[in-house]
Amino acid sequence: MKKFAALCMALCLSAMLTACGDATQGDVPAADNGAAESGVAEGTEAEGGAEEASDAIPNTVNSLDDLPGKTIGVQLGTTGDIFASDYEAEGSTIERYNKGADAVQALKQGKIDCVIIDAQPAQAFVEKNDDLTILEEDFAVEDYAICVSKDKKDLTEAMNGALKELKEAGVLDQIVANYIGDETKGTCPYESPADAEYPNGKLIMATNAAFEPYEYYEGQDIVGIDAEIARAVCDKLGYELQIDDMEFDAIINAVQSGKADFGAAGMTVTEDRLTSIDFTDSYATSTQVVIVRK
Repeated sequence: MKKFAALCMALCLSAMLTACGDATQGDVPAADNGAAESGVAEGTEAEGGAEEASDAIPNTVNSLDDLPGKTIGVQLGTTGDIFASDYEAEGSTIERYNKGADAVQALKQGKIDCVIIDAQPAQAFVEKNDDLTILEEDFAVEDYAICVSKDKKDLTEAMNGALKELKEAGVLDQIVANYIGDETKGTCPYESPADAEYPNGKLIMATNAAFEPYEYYEGQDIVGIDAEIARAVCDKLGYELQIDDMEFDAIINAVQSGKADFGAAGMTVTEDRLTSIDFTDSYATSTQVVIVRK
């Protein structure tokens, strides 16, 4: 009798649970449910392209005119951070993240309305997340340059000379083409000359290796446009290159303090930065764009 009663109770309980499951199915918000099912730490889905349902979260930014009053995500210390700050006076909330991938993940989860970021990394994020898109309007145009301590004028001058030679020889265009372009991507990597020598020692480059295609990890190696340009410059000047990865907003301090000899991280020349650091001539032009949900 005890076994029979226990069996009856188990069958009743199973039926009740099944009924409850049917009654509540679909009540959980899609974004939260997707995050829970993925089991991946915050920020990694956007980098790896893992799917997460965000189509249930409506898009609230369809043009630049919609930015006032919105919650805008940026990477801490970047040009996007600087430009977005202007919108705080218009009622916008600026959410700052250590990595662009974290801002993109917050957008997918509906925590923010959009992300302001450089065009090339934006393309990389959108390619891996088919629920996101980029506004057709460019947010801003900017020039990238290498930052050097004001105490190292000779190094800045030497780097400018090397950049000029590399540009005239077509090497800079080759490096960019190896990372950007449907037909050229991955076909023309920079290779150090076979007879390259480094009699002048080593230069340390500070970067933030979470900014594809300018600097990012490929296995244990930091690769990308900035990494190859820096190597080409060092080859020209007779220096071995060492790349140190750090948070973006720590790069200028590292260069100022001498922990690094120069910084390269898709860094835009701004009047504010020029008060504390020098820059080489520009080696690339890019744009700031706005990523939104579809």
